[in-house]
Amino acid sequence: RQQPPTQQGSPPNPEIMAHPRPHENPFAAELMATAKKIATPGKGILAADESAGTIGKRFASINVENNQENRRAYREMLFTTPGLGEYISGCITFEETLFDVARDGSTKLVDLLLKQDIVPGIKVDKGVQPLFGTDGETVTQGIDDLGKRCAKYYEAGARFAKWRAVLNINDSSGATPSPLAIKQNAETLARYAAICQANGLVPIVEPEVLMDGSHSIEVAQKVTEKVIAACYKELNDHNVLLEGTLLKPNMVRSGEAATAKASPEEIAKCTVQCLQRTVPPAVPGITFLSGGMSEEEATVVLNEMNKLDTVKPWSLTFSYGRALQQSCLKAWLGKKENEDAAKKELIVRAKANGMAQLGKYNGEAAGGAAAAASTFVANYSY
Repeated sequence: RQQPPTQQGSPPNPEIMAHPRPHENPFAAELMATAKKIATPGKGILAADESAGTIGKRFASINVENNQENRRAYREMLFTTPGLGEYISGCITFEETLFDVARDGSTKLVDLLLKQDIVPGIKVDKGVQPLFGTDGETVTQGIDDLGKRCAKYYEAGARFAKWRAVLNINDSSGATPSPLAIKQNAETLARYAAICQANGLVPIVEPEVLMDGSHSIEVAQKVTEKVIAACYKELNDHNVLLEGTLLKPNMVRSGEAATAKASPEEIAKCTVQCLQRTVPPAVPGITFLSGGMSEEEATVVLNEMNKLDTVKPWSLTFSYGRALQQSCLKAWLGKKENEDAAKKELIVRAKANGMAQLGKYNGEAAGGAAAAASTFVANYSY
């Protein structure tokens, strides 16, 4: 029923005034510009935000000790790769890296990124914890002191952030992820996004549906649609400026243990259809996680998505960690004399994904040191 018009001179509704709209955020213009820059055609994100524990597992695979000096040396090697900024628009860091300095003892690692016109980002969540009363489901922690940390990260040079929520498909009946897990993770992602924007950081919203399991691609699509739709409902309710955000979803795929594996073309078609049904066109970019795919497979599927002749109002690009670094890591082996060879592997992979973002990749990087090796880790955390 139509409401009667407000009388001239009547006081404003205090409930409305207590919740300013997104465009009233003093960082709004900067947030939108940052998100647009990260979504630049032909570019994507290098995810170098592995925690000390996770990078330790990577180092163990090449017999390198996990200490601060080796972590610094590895990240510095990545960030000083010549030409990296031609294909990488943003780089997600771990807190240690954001505040660390280079080998010379004075240059900040974040300045090495800025020198290549790469936007520095920061992982801000504190990992998952059990969501009690569910079948092994989780919710992500880190909200309590997030505002203070975001202000500190902005001061250090970060301009975007990432928060990963994890959802599981444990059955084929639709019982998981449970409504509780979807609701709790969507709400937490929205609260994180609002806090980030209040402190000048573009939030990357990452609701990852893990590919662990034997489910079909049809089940994966249905679940992913439900999860992403819930996230945008909560983002709207939390007054988040969508033009100043990015989405980092999983690609829609059959489970790792499924007997029938979906082809790259099927993955591309189902993923884009899922996004068309759930993601508002106000969102400037969708930056996919690789989800345990090999370097080459992650590139090929991204390329297939961008080749589709259909409505795609957002940039479809990459935010890869393992799928950008695996060949690079194998070439490096923790040795300074191998840095040039490792940088060549990284730039080949970065260029391949930049071409895939344009739908113009033709397999040029298939011969990398570990391009075909799976990066899958069951119940992956980092």
